[in-house]
Amino acid sequence: MQYISTLILILFVSSCYGTKNVTETQPEPVKKIAVVTEVPDVVETEPSSDDGEIQQMVEVVDNEGNTIAEVENEDEAIEVLKNIETKKLNDSVYFIKVASHDKWQKLLQKNVSEKGNVNYLGFKKDKTELKEYINYLSENQPTEKWIKNDKLAYWINAYNALTVDLIIRNHPTKSIKNIKDPWDQRLWQFGDKWQNLNDIEHKILRKMNEPRIHFAIVCASVSCPKLQNEAFTAANLEEQLTNATKEFLADTSKNELSKDRIKLSKIFKWFKGDFEQNGSLIDFLNQYSDVEISDKAKKNFKDYNWDLND
Repeated sequence: MQYISTLILILFVSSCYGTKNVTETQPEPVKKIAVVTEVPDVVETEPSSDDGEIQQMVEVVDNEGNTIAEVENEDEAIEVLKNIETKKLNDSVYFIKVASHDKWQKLLQKNVSEKGNVNYLGFKKDKTELKEYINYLSENQPTEKWIKNDKLAYWINAYNALTVDLIIRNHPTKSIKNIKDPWDQRLWQFGDKWQNLNDIEHKILRKMNEPRIHFAIVCASVSCPKLQNEAFTAANLEEQLTNATKEFLADTSKNELSKDRIKLSKIFKWFKGDFEQNGSLIDFLNQYSDVEISDKAKKNFKDYNWDLND
């Protein structure tokens, strides 16, 4: 079982007021709460060497070292992570279990170019590894205790892996639309439920109120957002979704943007309501576009190319 690393560092910060004898009582040692890929035999920490008044601070840090939150005590730190499945091993170490997408990352790096061209023949040769990843996902589904970003990363990666699997099951094909009911086929068992692509998109991902998922999930077609050649992860999700959105808008084969006229992908027509949760469609576009678009800009939509994205 692989785990994504998440760290909670319990830091004790000391403020010194004058010179004191080093033999006085030392502050408590640093405690750690962590998730690692392998359980260590011993987690050792060094006590602070500073004297004086002790101010306790608990910092919740992700596996990239980014601070998620700063709170006053360990109980509050655990409350921050209450939506993640935790297992208490002893008084100072926690292991937090979420799905790992390392296998999917390796497959993407091997079979998807920087431009998003997909080598489906390569995926077909690696179908055993792809099946292993899908089986792994089916056995490690999100729980209510997972935080939102872990759930989003899980289901985005699942959707894309299942789309690739659908294509290689029917390869060679010139278009996903040449496959009968491509988004309704229930080909993958997750627990006691047989999943299809439509349910994952509309009943799970869209209900999480993150419109940028439309630039992360792919439909194996030229006019779709490109399949990224890296797996989505909770720790990097904000940056990954922002970059995918900006990249899609900047691609003139998919969108043509100017101050007074815009020619958009039909994704913005099909899912218009998703992009208007916190303002108008123009408001959404202006958050991620290099061009400042006028509220009065004329709008139309580009034809959608369903040819395979190979």
